[in-house]
Amino acid sequence: MGGGGKVGLGARSGEVTGIEPERHRRLKEKEKEKEKEKEKDKKEKEKEKEEKEKEKEKEKEKEEKAKKEKEKNEKEKEKEKEKEEKAKKEKEKKEKEKEKEKEKEKEKDKKEKEKEEKEKEKEKEKEEKEKKEKEKKEKEKTEKEKKEKEKKEKEKKEKEKEKEKEKE
Repeated sequence: MGGGGKVGLGARSGEVTGIEPERHRRLKEKEKEKEKEKEKDKKEKEKEKEEKEKEKEKEKEKEEKAKKEKEKNEKEKEKEKEKEEKAKKEKEKKEKEKEKEKEKEKEKDKKEKEKEEKEKEKEKEKEEKEKKEKEKKEKEKTEKEKKEKEKKEKEKKEKEKEKEKEKE
């Protein structure tokens, strides 16, 4: 067993004295190995951290994308809804216009019919009047003829009487 190395009083810090060079070298190597291991671990951890960060970033981007997609879809839906609403209103407007037109046509027909009825009525009245007029004239003619006849009859009788008188 070799004696433990003593740190000499005059030794500078970090300098080990009294250890066999071989052992000293091995110790140094071990320390280097440990350092390397530490460094490796550190790098490993850094890498992991970076990976996690990247993953987080990716996730965030994915979420953002999904959010944007959702918003886009919402807007599309809204647009579609508005379009449908507009079309519906347009249809209703056209229907109303059609209805109005129908009503107008109906009214027009009604007025036309009324006008025709009035015309017919007027025609009827005119015919009625003419008929009455004709009948009146006929009556008057008949009356006149009757009177003429009566007058002639009377005259005839008068003449008869005259003749009778003359005979006597």
